[in-house]
Amino acid sequence: MVFEVKEAIQNGNTVLGIEFGSTRIKSVLIDENNAPIASGGHDWENSYVNNIWTYSVDDIWKGVQDSYQKMAAEVKEQYGVSIQKIGAIGFSGMMHGYMAFDQQDELLVPFRTWRNNITEQASTELTELFQYNIPQRWSIAHLYQAILNKEEHVSSINFLTTIAGYIHWKLTGKKVLGVGEASGVFPIDINNKQFNDSMINQFNENVASNQLPWSLENILPEVLVAGENAGELTVAGAKLLDVSGELQAGIPLCPPEGDAGTGMVATNSVAKRTGNVSAGTSAFAMIVLEKDLSKVHPEIDLVTTPTGNLVAMAHSNNCTSDLNAWVGIFEEFSNAMGINVDKDKLFGTLYHKALEGDADAGGLLSYGYLSGEHMTHFEEGRPLFARSSDSNFTLANFMRSHLFTAFGAMKIGMDILLKEENVKLDEILGHGGVFKTEGVGQSILAGALNVPVSVMETAGEGGAWGIALLGSYMINKEENESLDDYLTNKVFASQAIKTISPEAKDVEGFERFMERYKKGLSIERAAVENLQ
Repeated sequence: MVFEVKEAIQNGNTVLGIEFGSTRIKSVLIDENNAPIASGGHDWENSYVNNIWTYSVDDIWKGVQDSYQKMAAEVKEQYGVSIQKIGAIGFSGMMHGYMAFDQQDELLVPFRTWRNNITEQASTELTELFQYNIPQRWSIAHLYQAILNKEEHVSSINFLTTIAGYIHWKLTGKKVLGVGEASGVFPIDINNKQFNDSMINQFNENVASNQLPWSLENILPEVLVAGENAGELTVAGAKLLDVSGELQAGIPLCPPEGDAGTGMVATNSVAKRTGNVSAGTSAFAMIVLEKDLSKVHPEIDLVTTPTGNLVAMAHSNNCTSDLNAWVGIFEEFSNAMGINVDKDKLFGTLYHKALEGDADAGGLLSYGYLSGEHMTHFEEGRPLFARSSDSNFTLANFMRSHLFTAFGAMKIGMDILLKEENVKLDEILGHGGVFKTEGVGQSILAGALNVPVSVMETAGEGGAWGIALLGSYMINKEENESLDDYLTNKVFASQAIKTISPEAKDVEGFERFMERYKKGLSIERAAVENLQ
C-alpha cells in the first residue's frame, strides 16, 4: 500500500484540495482512489478591526503556505518522497464576503468576511429590486452597501471576488469562480449557469446616477461549472504556494468553490431530495430542490450545487464557537485540579453527557451568538446562558442546551422549508466538527429536523476533501459522466455510513426548546443593547 501511494505521489497521480475555513486552513492530498493520504492544517482566527470581521492578506498567505508545508512534510515522513507533481489542485473557502481590487491588483479595503452583518439596507433594497433574496453576507450586498455609503474606494474597483477566487487568481492568473461559489456573489440563471443578465442590468440601472466608471458585468469573475478546467498553476503561483520551491508549475486547477458546495460534494448530496448540514463555526443546511420555492423568504438563500442545480440554504452565522468556549472552561477546570484530559476525550465525554439530559434540556436556554445572527435579525451578538429558578440545572442539560442552540437559528430556516414550503427530504448528511463525536450531533440534529441523519466515515474530512474530489472529477471523469454519478459510483460506493432516525421524544423536546428560544430572543436583544 505504501509503495503504491509513493508511486502515485511521484507520478503526480494525486489531487490536492485546500479549504479556507473560519478557524482552520486545511490541505488534503488524495490518491487515485480518492482516499486521503496526507493532510496539513493551519489554525487561524478572524480579527475585529474597525467594526469589521476580517483576515489580513499576510495571514491568508502565511496560513496557506503553512498548511501546504505541513501536508508536504507528512508526505515526506510517511512515504519518503517530496511533492513535485500533482494531478490537479482545487481551492475552496468561506463563501460570500468582499474582496475588491483596483487596476494595480491592490486590495482596496480589508477583506470583509461573511460574518459581517453591516449591509442591511443593501440587502433589503436589492431583495426588493430583484424579487430574489439577497442576504447581508453576499458579495453584491457588500458592494451595494459601499455604494450607498459613498465609500471612496468604489470608483477604483476593477475586480470583485471571494477568498477562494482570490487565491485561485493569484496562483493561475484566472479570474474565475465555480458556479456554487458564484451563486453567493450574485444570483445565477439556473438555465445557463451564469450570472443573471437581467438582474445585472437592473443593478447597473439602479446605480447609474452614481456615474461609476465600471459596469457590474466587467468586475465580476467568469463562472465555470464542475468538471471544467479553470487554468494552470503558474511559475509564480507554484513558488507562492510551496515556499520550498519543489512544486512544479503547469498543474491544472478546478474551479474554486465555496464551503457550501464542497460540503455537498463531501457528503454525496448533490442530487435532488438530498441535503447536508455543515456544522462548525457556522451552521448551514443545503437542500437540493426539486422545484422553485413559492415565494421569497428572507431567511432562505438560493444558491447552487457545483453543477448549477438550485439549492435552498438555511444559514446561521453561529454554531459551535460558544460551545467550544464552554468546553475550554471545563478543560481549564480539569487542569486546575491537576487532571490533564485529552481534548478529544473531553469533548466526547461532555457531548455524550448531553444524551442523558431531559428531552427539552430541562428548561435551560443559551444563545451562542458570538457575532450577529441574520436569521433572527441581530447585527451583533452576545453569547448568553439563562435559566429559570425551577429549571433542571444539570451538566447533561447544560451541554444539551448548548448543542441545541448550535442548531437553533438554522432550525428556524429549516422549518420554513420543511413546514411551509413542504420540501421533501429523504435524508440529511452531516459533516463538520460537531459530528466527530459519534452519534451525538446526529441524534440532536435528527430530533431538530425530524429527518434521518447520516454521517459517513469521512465526515471529519470536510470541504478540503470535497474540493479535492472536484479536482479528481475534472481530470478523471468519463465522457458525459455527471458529478452525481462520479461521486456515487467511484467515491462513495464502498463508504461506511451510519444513520440515526429521529425519536419522537427528541423531536418534541427540541420543539419545546425552540419555543423557549424564540421567546427568549428579547433577552439576547437586551444583552446586545446593554452589555458592551
